[in-house]
Amino acid sequence: MPEVPRKLPELEPLTAFFWTSGADGVLRIQRCGACGRWQHPPQPRCHVCHSEDVAPAPVSGRGTVKTFTINRQAWTPALQEPFVFAAIELAEQPELYVLSNVSGPVEAVHSGMPVQVFFERREDVWLPLFSAEASDA
Repeated sequence: MPEVPRKLPELEPLTAFFWTSGADGVLRIQRCGACGRWQHPPQPRCHVCHSEDVAPAPVSGRGTVKTFTINRQAWTPALQEPFVFAAIELAEQPELYVLSNVSGPVEAVHSGMPVQVFFERREDVWLPLFSAEASDA
């Protein structure tokens, strides 16, 4: 069966940096220049101090699986089940989450699992995905 293309996010002015930052292998998240708070998804102003001084900044790409689901039925033919969809709490700040897939054996995924970002290029988009850190694999 031919591969069905995965639906990709639109590269909009506010979010394009997030979807293209994988081109150099570095995950970028929006950070406030006034108070230093990270925020995701990107917004036109800081959700804490309301400053408009927000810009993309590199992060480590490391995080922890906070919660997850194992999906055993694909929503579309482009998804191969089973797959894990997780809330990844990034190392830079408590409660800074990226929602993404976690690769590897679904039975191995657990809350508290250390993960590291990697990118999958699809057209002009670099999807940030996560896998177990080498020490936790």
